[in-house]
Amino acid sequence: MSGHHDEGHTIAGWTGFAVATIGALAVGMGIVSWRPGIWVGLAVLVTAVLITWALHLAGWGKPPVPRGIDQRRLSARDHSVRGGHENCLGCRLAGRPGGRARTTEAP
Repeated sequence: MSGHHDEGHTIAGWTGFAVATIGALAVGMGIVSWRPGIWVGLAVLVTAVLITWALHLAGWGKPPVPRGIDQRRLSARDHSVRGGHENCLGCRLAGRPGGRARTTEAP
C-alpha cells in the first residue's frame, strides 16, 4: 500500500505551507492584540498562494495526479509542467493548456 500513494511533498508545497503558517500567526496576533496583524497576515497569506503557484509553474510542484515512485522525493523537479498539467487549475490560470504534459501515475 505504501507504494501506491503520493503525499505531495514538494518544494512548492512546503514553502507555501511555511509562508502561510507565518500569515496565520500574524492574523491570530491581530485578533488577540496586534490590530495591524490582521491585514499583514492576510497579505502574507495571499503571498503564500502566489509563491506556491510560482514554484509550481517553475517545476517545483507536482501534477494533480500521483507521481511515479522515482519522482516522489522532495527535491524532484517536474520538467513536464511547461506544457501544462491535465486538470490543473494553476496551469490553466497561467495560460498553459493541459493535456500535453506527460504525467506518470503510480502502477
